[in-house]
Amino acid sequence: MLLDRAGNIQAEEWKHLANDEPAQDADSVTVSLKRWQAERARLKGRNARTGLRLPNDAQVETLAADIGDFPMIVLDFPKFTDGRAYSQARILRSRLGYKGELRAGGNVLRDQLLFMKRCGFDSFEVDGERAAAENWAAAFGEFDLAYQAPTGNGAAIPRRRLGSG
Repeated sequence: MLLDRAGNIQAEEWKHLANDEPAQDADSVTVSLKRWQAERARLKGRNARTGLRLPNDAQVETLAADIGDFPMIVLDFPKFTDGRAYSQARILRSRLGYKGELRAGGNVLRDQLLFMKRCGFDSFEVDGERAAAENWAAAFGEFDLAYQAPTGNGAAIPRRRLGSG
């Protein structure tokens, strides 16, 4: 199931390609970092959107020159105890100025959705069925105050205390 930042179920518009799977020119596809590095020129010349899937150990700073080429980047959460994709998201948004869709994939848990959103994620690949969508969507509204400043607009508790947000 795919959720947006508001917790709404979205239709999937992207196809995640395996490294050996051909990319059709009409499809919006995501490719691995390894494939992007190997086929960069050909993938840039496609007539359809090409997104990027990053493993959580990739150094996102190395993408600075290509960052505008990706309408979507999927960051991987291989297990819930590994938070490196949170750091990748913050770097992409804050340091590299990435404006495209940032998606959380892999082991995305309901309890982490709000934190992912605050780090700059726009969409979330979650396990579940439509019947569980309300429960997932409720995660976004469970807390309205936080100590960490969000990526983008919004204020954290310290700023509110100072009267600047």
